[in-house]
Order: sequence, then structure tokens, then C-alpha cells
Amino acid sequence: MKVDGKHFRSIWRERDGWSVGAIDQRRLPHEFVIANLTSCEDAAVAIRDMLVRGAPLIGATAAYGMALAMREDSSDAGLKRAYDTLVVARPTAINLKWALDEMRTALAPVDPVERAEAAYARADEIVEQDVEINRGIAGNGLKLIEAIFAKKKPGETVNVLTHCNAGWLATVDWGTATAPIYLAHERGIKIHVWVDETRPRNQGASLTAWELGHHGVPHTVIPDNTGGHLMQHGMVDLTIVGTDRVAANGDVCNKIGTYLKALAAHDNGVPFYVALPSPTIDFAVDDGIRDIPIEQRSGTEVTDMTGRTADGRLETVRIVPEGSPVANYAFDVTPARLVTGLITERGVLKPDRASLAAAFPERIAAAAE
Repeated sequence: MKVDGKHFRSIWRERDGWSVGAIDQRRLPHEFVIANLTSCEDAAVAIRDMLVRGAPLIGATAAYGMALAMREDSSDAGLKRAYDTLVVARPTAINLKWALDEMRTALAPVDPVERAEAAYARADEIVEQDVEINRGIAGNGLKLIEAIFAKKKPGETVNVLTHCNAGWLATVDWGTATAPIYLAHERGIKIHVWVDETRPRNQGASLTAWELGHHGVPHTVIPDNTGGHLMQHGMVDLTIVGTDRVAANGDVCNKIGTYLKALAAHDNGVPFYVALPSPTIDFAVDDGIRDIPIEQRSGTEVTDMTGRTADGRLETVRIVPEGSPVANYAFDVTPARLVTGLITERGVLKPDRASLAAAFPERIAAAAE
């Protein structure tokens, strides 16, 4: 995707051939900073502290973390240590474990002398696979937008509501939920995005708005609780969100607040779609509400906010009274019954086990291992 006309990915191998560059998303939207990752621990910290975030990007970062680890210690013990360090960095996004399992499977039979080179090669493949998957999501989701646009009067706009950031900043490129939006924009379809701010970390306000703005896509940032009102008044044509994990039964785990959007969409007859790359499907989980672990993050994400002051300084302020307890559940699960369809690289699927299994039989095999 583009930042002021220049193409960027969210993560890449640097020109030295071994270190890893990544956009430091903690600094957006006020500063555009490139971080340099030079060790497995750097990659783990980047994932844990949300320098990188979004399930596909977390997986890609973990893959490069394994490669960095093999450069330092390519022994069997080093391979195990790298896996164990990275797999606990974030508990909810299944792409993290998927990428690490892919790396371990590829590297285990390789002679330790050759592991570093093999690790970078497999990590590069995972990165390129993510880009191709998201291009597929873009094309399949575009058909939904085109169908709505075809029913519009001349000059009318397709209005899409998003929640959190499932843009190219959450993947290697293109994004998941935003991929069809970007492609529609490039095809000349009049499209506008309602961007949920997404408290408490404000990924919508800070990241989705930033990337849409720099790519030239019309958008409006709204408080999280505005979506239902917009739907009641016919101002949302469809909702597209991303996901960190999809259970075998079609339940969808995504950023906290997604479930409320699905309820509002269901009540107002607004299509509610989830865009997901296939590595996000977890056939080892039969019931998303019961079985998906929900990360609880630091209360400071709720009590404190950082922003730019009128004189240009970045300041962090507290907005919650001292002594008030805080709960910070990072994700919720939307039941499959509220999901209109799953936008994947292999088509738009019904949110149920049969459809997922028919489209992605290899994911079933992976879950059984």
C-alpha cells in the first residue's frame, strides 16, 4: 500500500539481508518511525508491546524472529528456545502459532549449519503468502461491494463500517477487511469508510484512519458507540471486520466491541462480513465462545491516553480516577449466527464447519497434528 505515494509494507528484510525492518505502529499516527529488529527477543518484544499488531503481521514477525534466532544459535536447543520465546508473546492470534509451527516443521530436519539460510527462505515465503492471500480476499470482497454499488443511484456512495484495524498495517500488505475497500477505490467505485475509533488502544482512529488517509480513501472517524445509530438511519451498507481467530463452527474472535457491531447489524439488516486469511482458521477450537482464550491487557491502556498537544508535544494523560479498578478484555467472540459471510482467499463462505472444511481441508489436517 502507499504512504503519500510511496509503496510500503509493514515488515521487510533490510538491505543487509538479515535484519528486519518494521513500521513502529505505537508511534502512529503522529510519527512515522521504522524499527530495526536484530534478534529473536526484539521480535518477541515487538509482538508483545504491539510495535506490530494484527494476526497476519504477528505471524510474519514471528517467522522472522525464528530466522533471527537461527542466525544466533541454530542448534536444536536454539530452535526450541526461539519457539518457546515467541509462542507466548500474544495468546489470542492463532497466526502466531501457525507461523511458528510452519517454521519449526521446515527447520527441524535441516542441518544446523544450514538452518539460518533455510529460516530466512521460509519466513520470506510466509510473508509473500500473506500478500497473495490478501489479494485474494480483495478480489472476493470486491464482488460484494460491486453488487451494492450497482444498486446505487448515480453519484451515490457505498458506505462501509470497520472496527479496529484490519488494514495493511495489520498484515504484510493490502490488509484483510480493507483489502476489498482499497481495490474498490482503485477501480473507481465511490466508497466511504466509517472508522470506529476502537477503544482502548484506538487502532481505528490511529491506524485505519492514518492508512486510509495516506492512500486517499474517503473516511470518517466515529466513536465506537455510533455504529448502531448510523445503521438505524441507513448510513451503513455493509460492515467488514477482520479477525484474530475463527473457530471450526464459524465463531469469530476479534477486537473487543466487534460483537456489539454484529448485534446492531443483525437488528438493522446490515450485512456483517468477516475478512480472514486461511491461517486464522483454527479447527482445533470447536466453540469460539467457550474455547478461545481472551487476552486481558494492562489497565493503563484504559486509564491513560497519548496524543499530540496544541504546541506539538506528545503527552500521555490519565482519564480515569485514581483508585478505580479497570478491566481490559482485548477481544470478544461474535457467534457464527450473526455473521453474513466469511471473505477468504478462496471465496465468500458460510460461517459453518462444513463450508470451512470444504474450502480449507489442509487446515483440518494441521489441527490434527
